[in-house]
Amino acid sequence: MKKMSLAILVAMSALAGAAHAQESTEIKTITDPAKIAEIEQRAQALQQQQAAQAAEPAMHEEHKHHAKAHKAVKKATMKAAPAEAASQ
Repeated sequence: MKKMSLAILVAMSALAGAAHAQESTEIKTITDPAKIAEIEQRAQALQQQQAAQAAEPAMHEEHKHHAKAHKAVKKATMKAAPAEAASQ
């Protein structure tokens, strides 16, 4: 009997916690200019952060391309140097 009561209590607590944690789908109208400005600033900061994160992988790929090109030039130079030394 005690185990059953405990199980019911735990289940009810879990349901109450889930119900409390649900996000509100309610739409609120804000007329305070200070709050509106704050929300707009947060939205702009979020957009800038997302744009920076989207640009980061592209910059990483560009860096890889430059590194490969640099290695190819260095490799070609290394092959040319021994050939020049042998011809002298």
